[in-house]
Amino acid sequence: MRQGSGILSMRQRRLAWLGFMLAALQAPVSAWLVADESWLFSLCVALMVAIVIIADDAARRRPANATGD
Repeated sequence: MRQGSGILSMRQRRLAWLGFMLAALQAPVSAWLVADESWLFSLCVALMVAIVIIADDAARRRPANATGD
């Protein structure tokens, strides 16, 4: 049984992980440095990128001949 391909290429997947890590690390730093709540934007971006990574991982784990039923 062959595994399916994901929605991201390996290069896009690496860039997504890099973006996730940068946004996740920026959120607490900007929360500490800035008095307003703008750090929540970094947190939301990190969560959206994490969802894309999880969806790609699920697509990669699905067998290649599986249908969307």
